[in-house]
Amino acid sequence: MINNVVLVGRMTRDAELRYTNSNIAVATFTLAVNRPFKNEAGEREADFINAVIWRQQAENLANWAKKGSLIGITGSIQTRNYENQQGQRVYVTEVVASNFQLLESRNSQQSNQGQGDYQQNQGNFGNKGQQGSFFEGNTTNPAPGYTNDNGPFGGSSNPLDISDDDLPF
Repeated sequence: MINNVVLVGRMTRDAELRYTNSNIAVATFTLAVNRPFKNEAGEREADFINAVIWRQQAENLANWAKKGSLIGITGSIQTRNYENQQGQRVYVTEVVASNFQLLESRNSQQSNQGQGDYQQNQGNFGNKGQQGSFFEGNTTNPAPGYTNDNGPFGGSSNPLDISDDDLPF
């Protein structure tokens, strides 16, 4: 079975950091994630997705990400249940995040707060001022001193001469 979740969105509030009786950190938060389409009025709608993150990642999230922060999370979906004070069974579905990543600088976060704009693909990735989506990251920029010449054309500085007829797509 596969249970993987990748989300990019803005935090709707500061993370709520608590500790279990065993002194394990746990933070709960909600992400506003834009839907990929517009409604009948031509406006984007957002889903508000509850999430939880544990241990050191929980403490880091509470310290660094604030309301309005654009973050990316990876994890899985989990459903739990409990009995409320009225004796009714309540089911809760949430994302259990295993990792998170801040997707814009502190300066960008401060300018975005209070605007209510939950656009996903406008994050500043790292300190280099790159623009793009969560999935682009820094995959095209290897670490300093590292060259990726493991591929069949690695180390070659010559451009590839390929016609469109040679491509399978």
